[in-house]
Amino acid sequence: MITSPSYYDQIGGAPVVREVVERFYDRVLGDDDLKPYFTGIDMPRLKRHMVMLLCSVLGGPEPYEGRDLGEAHAGMGITSEHYDKVGEHLVAVLQGGGVGEDILRDVGLVLGKVKSSIVADPAETAD
Repeated sequence: MITSPSYYDQIGGAPVVREVVERFYDRVLGDDDLKPYFTGIDMPRLKRHMVMLLCSVLGGPEPYEGRDLGEAHAGMGITSEHYDKVGEHLVAVLQGGGVGEDILRDVGLVLGKVKSSIVADPAETAD
């Protein structure tokens, strides 16, 4: 039986994922709406977790073993609008790297599935 390569293998594996994550955070930290979420954050650690997470989403060999996404983002007050902007930055970086539509579609599906775990309850973000 012949199996097709995972998305992880199709895009070039860990080196490409690491480059995507670097470009992704360059964009996110350059976005004035999103930058405040990262004040005081250990960016090298966060980038390592994002590489592991993205590798896992793309079918890489190592499962994601970081904190639950809801737990990791609890109390940050992330709005739906800002979550969507982060997703747009990720998709733009992947598109810029020549990632195919099938992969982009599946990444978008994953973003949609985990959104409710990451976006704060509107009551938490009310002033």
